[in-house]
Amino acid sequence: MRKYIATAAAAVFLSACTPDENPKNVILMIGDGMGPAYTSGYRYFVNDNNRADFRPTVFTQTLVGNASTFPADPDSVTDSAASATAMAAGVKTLNGAVGVDADGQPVDSVLKHAKQAGMRTGLVATSEIYHATPAAFVAHNANRGEKHAIAQDFVNQRHNDMPLVDVFLGGGRKYFDHDETALWQKLEADGYHRVDDFGALENAAGKRNLVGLFADSGLPYAIDSDVPDRLQRMTRAALASLAGSDEGFFLMVEGSQIDWCGHNNDIACAMKEMGDFAASIEIVLEFMKANPDTLLVVTADHDTGGPSIGREGSYRWMPKVIRQVRASQGKLKEVLLESEDIAADWARFVDFPLEDDEIASLVSAQQYSRETKARDNDPKSLYASIADIINRRTGTGWTTHGHTGEDVQVFAAGKGSEQFRGNQDNTDIGKKLIALVRN
Repeated sequence: MRKYIATAAAAVFLSACTPDENPKNVILMIGDGMGPAYTSGYRYFVNDNNRADFRPTVFTQTLVGNASTFPADPDSVTDSAASATAMAAGVKTLNGAVGVDADGQPVDSVLKHAKQAGMRTGLVATSEIYHATPAAFVAHNANRGEKHAIAQDFVNQRHNDMPLVDVFLGGGRKYFDHDETALWQKLEADGYHRVDDFGALENAAGKRNLVGLFADSGLPYAIDSDVPDRLQRMTRAALASLAGSDEGFFLMVEGSQIDWCGHNNDIACAMKEMGDFAASIEIVLEFMKANPDTLLVVTADHDTGGPSIGREGSYRWMPKVIRQVRASQGKLKEVLLESEDIAADWARFVDFPLEDDEIASLVSAQQYSRETKARDNDPKSLYASIADIINRRTGTGWTTHGHTGEDVQVFAAGKGSEQFRGNQDNTDIGKKLIALVRN
């Protein structure tokens, strides 16, 4: 039985449960940017061959409610830092802030509460491990852009003279290998085992203290990667390292790059990330069959891109065409920018042929981008031309390259999942999780 320590944030929910009713293990999975259209689109995407008889996805099977996402300034649409802090610590903060309240004061996350209660802890992300969402569970900084300082918090924020996180897997070698801070050397002195490639990760799974850093910054998009199941591999390894003891654990897993694809208005990229995230949830649900004293909560921090299933009055959306795109729009841009035969190079990565007017559009945009070094969000750029072709062909609409403010879905399963039913705020998720690990 875990030690009970009453806190203002947790007390609201403690009256509804007793220590014996609480889960031993708590897993929070965040699809960054995964607004409702992403889960609906994914259902279409995986069922396209038989739309008359949709099989349920992991999202339809576990849907329990929704959550509002606004930051401390209610006139703003949240960013990942503010929303992650809300879910990690149960408090509203300003956009850009991780692990601090709206006045800049440090707040303790559910991960820290779990550590103080004697549980083991883990973080997994396809972004840099010190990116906004995972950072909110460890670091305290009013500026999410202070990545160097945030990375140091992964070593310097400690409990019982050990770092707060026992297992962390993702990108971000850059600052952990920085000569001036020598963060890896400090972790090595603390007894951490390190892996830098996915081939070594499987053999390292089960190490009690494990660091996996698989890229200098974020990992490659799943659609462009030699390891498209990278989130699944990291989730499986984290479970292997954290489970198997009497301590219980808290684990946060982020599908980080759903958001990045959304910012780029890249539907093929987004569906590939959704597939990796959904399969990672399936891995956790399989783990829960043998470990029924586990709680799983899945949600999003916000919506990104405002995608729509259908566009411009056309009642069509075509997952079959999305599956014909085998590279991110960013990779297509890099290839076509240097291309001497756009139609041929397009065919290397996309299975539907270009029409004459589309080729003309790409040639014109290629010349413009070469001459001006246009940014991707320039409507005349090569990137914009590629995106327009794919989105028109697939029937995908977008409202923005930023975030939108609608409620996000909440999914839950396992012991204690009933507490997450219905409408709630993202801070309620944090408060409930804290109550469960502190009790």
